[in-house]
Amino acid sequence: MVLRILSLLVFLGIFSSHHLLSAEERLPNIVIIFTDDQGYGDVGVYGAEGYETPNLDRMASEGRRFTQWYAAQAVCSASRTGLLTGCYPNRLGMHGALGPGSRHGLNPEETTLAEVFKSKDYATAIFGKWHLGDHRKFLPLQHGFDEYFGIPYSNDMWPQHPTAKHFPPLPLFSGNDRLRTADEHDQKMMTTWLTTKAVDFINRNRTNPFFLYVPHPQPHVPLYVSDRFAGTTENGIYGDVIAEIDWSVGEILNAISTNGLDEDTLVIFTSDNGPWLSYGTHAGSSGPLREGKGTGWEGGFREPCIMRWPGKIPAGTVCDTSGMNIDLLPTFAKLIGGELPEKEIDGKDIWPILAGEEGAKNPHDSYWVFYKQNELHAVIDDGWKLVLPHTYRTLNGRTGGTEGLPVKYESNKTGTELYHIAEDIGESKDVAAENPEKVAEMMKQVEAARAELGDRLTKREGSGNREPGRITEEQWVELDKIHWPNGNPRAKKK
Repeated sequence: MVLRILSLLVFLGIFSSHHLLSAEERLPNIVIIFTDDQGYGDVGVYGAEGYETPNLDRMASEGRRFTQWYAAQAVCSASRTGLLTGCYPNRLGMHGALGPGSRHGLNPEETTLAEVFKSKDYATAIFGKWHLGDHRKFLPLQHGFDEYFGIPYSNDMWPQHPTAKHFPPLPLFSGNDRLRTADEHDQKMMTTWLTTKAVDFINRNRTNPFFLYVPHPQPHVPLYVSDRFAGTTENGIYGDVIAEIDWSVGEILNAISTNGLDEDTLVIFTSDNGPWLSYGTHAGSSGPLREGKGTGWEGGFREPCIMRWPGKIPAGTVCDTSGMNIDLLPTFAKLIGGELPEKEIDGKDIWPILAGEEGAKNPHDSYWVFYKQNELHAVIDDGWKLVLPHTYRTLNGRTGGTEGLPVKYESNKTGTELYHIAEDIGESKDVAAENPEKVAEMMKQVEAARAELGDRLTKREGSGNREPGRITEEQWVELDKIHWPNGNPRAKKK
């Protein structure tokens, strides 16, 4: 009788956890497809116009589409830090977009998604844009990845960009080795190359679990598209670029299916931040959202997000509950039975939300919206957003530039404002005056954020901030010579 009771308790313990896998099931593969500067309105099922995204639309019909999914911050390096570490980027001293020859990067002592997967003997690879430090000590192979092919920083940080000044030629890396300088041909073929490598990686690892990270450099300016897709849409080169990314998604999904891995593989598609609106015809759309990249408004960091895992994530569903990229690391760690990082992280396990479990709620008290050098711009709580006084960039209703050239932003200021973003997705009506109790309630979360991570706008120091990785003067001189063999033109001006 005692044995029967113990057996029953074990049975209930196993099946009450949505994470534990049966002995017959292999650990799941995880694929993250991460685009650069793609707006909320730049996918068919999110309302894209002038081009179609049949593969992403199919992925949504076979999976789950999220309407309130957030990047960790509204700019490149910071956003990628949040995705890979489960931390608000400012906790780790990672702000903005790191330039070539930066003296800091993602601290090797921080635990990344790749390292969590490696702890369970996964094969890991990144094909695309890294942008978390370009010195050898910061590159992907030092952060848990087995394979790396791509570029170390943003696509615009090189001389061919019309507005670039004193940027070195864009390097192309394989592992820790710089292959050569990327040229215009490479840029046109980059999406094709990354896709080919992703498919090959899936084929080679069909019998063992893998983590595949594909951070596309596109559609970040300057835009490049292969001849195969050039001129194929009604929305100019931007539409052509999105069409090619959609093709890439289709190739990855087909590789998964061909290898019989559909039911073993979770695929996630999302972007690092919203569209760079000042580039106009070479930028995307934030759809119904306010503003774009580089702001704490919804258009800056609310992203299209689609997840597909047949049998685990309900097909053809839409989720309005909030989530953020910082939540992926703890969610995946629990899913595969991996250890969480020893150091404090900010993300939480949100598998019930991803799986569409009835009554699933976000476990966070709030999400914190930081930008620039540790400026707290807003907090988000269960469909409400409290915006704090700050200066932000805007086009003030003007259109962006043409032919790959931007127009200048203007500066606006906001006060303390409250938006019910569950009903007012465009943040058009400040309802702070009608809801003083809600403002007071959310100010407690503001105080929690400032106490933990600080706030430059109110001159607060946080108790939980950590240092990024840094390189020595000798390492920096070495890196400088790699980027500028004939001498750094910026250094000459000093």
